[in-house]
Amino acid sequence: MSHSFAENRLHAVFSTKERRNLIAKEIQPKLWAYLAGIGRNHGMYVSAVGGAANHAHVLFRLPADLTLAKAILLLKSNSSKWMNEQGMRFAWQEGYGAFSVSASNLSAVTKYIQTQEAHHRKISFEQEYLALLKKHGVEFNPKYAFG
Repeated sequence: MSHSFAENRLHAVFSTKERRNLIAKEIQPKLWAYLAGIGRNHGMYVSAVGGAANHAHVLFRLPADLTLAKAILLLKSNSSKWMNEQGMRFAWQEGYGAFSVSASNLSAVTKYIQTQEAHHRKISFEQEYLALLKKHGVEFNPKYAFG
């Protein structure tokens, strides 16, 4: 799209189906790299990917010609297909959280994503997700936060 410019940095979070521990530690580096590759193939600059056995975090730039919902669909559907091709029965949960990130906070969010393993020794994904929603002022009904 000519003459359209955007600098939209987003921190997306999505969990595995029913928040089950489907992402084995051994496959995580490959899945994180695959998610980054999906982004690259669709014009999203992915600057950080991480997570745990039951969820992923992706910090990326959303291009001007791509909607957020489409970007998340591309990330989740293609990575789910790849995981299944690796011989795993895998699916992502419906829905996601996505939060804007200012330029001044990019390094802090990157570090947060890269230190997920240590982070989740202290807090569960459910606690983390609800805290992110509250921190970013997202109105939600706790009853429906996890599908």
